[in-house]
Amino acid sequence: MIVVLDGARLTCEQVHRAAHGSGILMGSTQHAELAWRTAGSLTGPVYGQTTGVGANKDVPVEASGLDLLRSHAGGAGPLIEESRARATLVVRLNQLLTGGSGLDPALLPALASAVNRGLTPPIRTYGAIGTGDLTALATTALCLLGELPWTPASGEGHARSADATPRLPSDSGDVPRFALASGDALPFISSGAATLADAALACHRLRLLLTAATAVAAHSFRAVDASLEPLAQAVQRRPNQAAVAAGLRALVGATSPRHIQDPYGYRAFPQVHGAVLDALDYAEQAVTEDLNTAPENPLIADGRAWHNGNFHSARVALALDALRAALVQTATLSATRLTTLTDPAHTGLLPFLAERPGLSGVMILEYVAHSALAALRQLAVPVTLGTGVLSLGTEDHASFTPQAARSTLAATEPFEIILACELVAAVRALRQRGLPCDIPLDPAMADRPLDGDIDAARGLLPGLALHRPPRPRVEAVEITAGSADRTARAELRGLDDTAAAGVAVGRGHDHTDGGADDAVDVPVDRGEPGGEQTRHGMVVVAHHGHVGGDPEALLVRRRVHPVGDRVAEAEEGPVPVAEHPAGDLRGGRQRLGSGDHLDVQPQPPALGEDVHVRGPVGSAGHGRGE
Repeated sequence: MIVVLDGARLTCEQVHRAAHGSGILMGSTQHAELAWRTAGSLTGPVYGQTTGVGANKDVPVEASGLDLLRSHAGGAGPLIEESRARATLVVRLNQLLTGGSGLDPALLPALASAVNRGLTPPIRTYGAIGTGDLTALATTALCLLGELPWTPASGEGHARSADATPRLPSDSGDVPRFALASGDALPFISSGAATLADAALACHRLRLLLTAATAVAAHSFRAVDASLEPLAQAVQRRPNQAAVAAGLRALVGATSPRHIQDPYGYRAFPQVHGAVLDALDYAEQAVTEDLNTAPENPLIADGRAWHNGNFHSARVALALDALRAALVQTATLSATRLTTLTDPAHTGLLPFLAERPGLSGVMILEYVAHSALAALRQLAVPVTLGTGVLSLGTEDHASFTPQAARSTLAATEPFEIILACELVAAVRALRQRGLPCDIPLDPAMADRPLDGDIDAARGLLPGLALHRPPRPRVEAVEITAGSADRTARAELRGLDDTAAAGVAVGRGHDHTDGGADDAVDVPVDRGEPGGEQTRHGMVVVAHHGHVGGDPEALLVRRRVHPVGDRVAEAEEGPVPVAEHPAGDLRGGRQRLGSGDHLDVQPQPPALGEDVHVRGPVGSAGHGRGE
């Protein structure tokens, strides 16, 4: 799928797709062109164009831009993976489209061409501290100039060797070239694009893994008959915590708990995992904003050059540090659940899920998981505790965001391994207990090397993240007389935050209290006092939906038409969500009869996806107005 870059709407998921082979389509360059014309008309000193940089900020210079690129392209260490280098080009191109750099917009198609041809610059690992990815972008600029060779796509995801990596000759006619002017040099490298690329890739990967973690935990819940009572979230109003609890309830289904109270790995999972998702939400927001912001110093806007510190990425660094610290918390719970899966007191099976007494079974999984957990704890050390003073004291603070982004990206591997170990053990426990399990892992119980099982489980995690729980059913069991303000009362059963935290009704809405049985006010569209009301409306929305306003929050629509006094016929079937604009939630009307059943999706469908309504239609008796 093509990723469209317009300088305003790039997401972490799109960075991931573009980094792994999706083509890009460049949007309008009008903002970049306006900034370029403004830059060309400036008079007076402009940092980095008429002066030196860093401690040389007060030194007038002429045409030093190309020397700046050559001097700053001095990174060190191994080459970064081509997917990360490709993501760097995508992020920098999107930033340039916002129109703050003032460089020649004719350069932008050359960057887009490099991405679509699979060409990447030879970016080395070390050389940035959170005040701009100077070495990475100076290296990229020299590729555009033809002074360094581009690296063709190899299809490999691992780090590349500088000596073994094939290069395209810089004088080849089949490579993107652009003759940057001296004044284009600093504007091009004044960005943290490589850091943001790593951060975006990390956020996307963790979003998948953290979603999969709920599904993995659900298998452990079933394997040890953990109590679902702690998953009741009526008291807490923390959206991510409630979402985790709801997802678990939907995935686990009905259970008979083995113990009155389980270890924290089960009992406190929604609280811990929900907090991790909070941290991820904040980090992803910080990264996404910077993906679509002009970071250059000076910034060309409103007819002048603005000297600023927008290149400084402390906010992203702090968010990523917090995310890694949070990740350790839920990873630790995964390791503790793995321990319970090996314990007969929790499973009723042999120790370590062995095939027969005395064998080791899955004992080694605990060692692997805790080894990975130790690595994860090392990666969680906050990088923002340090700083640096550089360039003769002119640059007297550093956030070390590149290190935070690299650590967060690296943290995905040990976290994935920990989840995989838990999944292998949970699947074995379920099978030994004769419980249903459709995870395609090796069913053999004999002692054997488990590295293949771990690798297979790691490969299954993305699929688990995309799995949707079965739809819970919400039943309107009674509609009774309302108050003088012409409302009826709909008593609902089976409605809790698994299915919804809000109900949009008619032109208004009422929030549920989160209980298993609940009541909401239903406005009456027409009908005389004492007469039978014929039109009641209800739309049940997911707990994270926007009640009464978001077209994607419209999950269910059902109409019950009155026929005669006590007879109803139902219209049911697919209703495309895209047919219902936001205003329809507020102004539309639906009829709901006592006993009607509504199927509710925990997650909103995509626009245009058909939503099917199933279940019998009950009595046509509607509440009577007062």
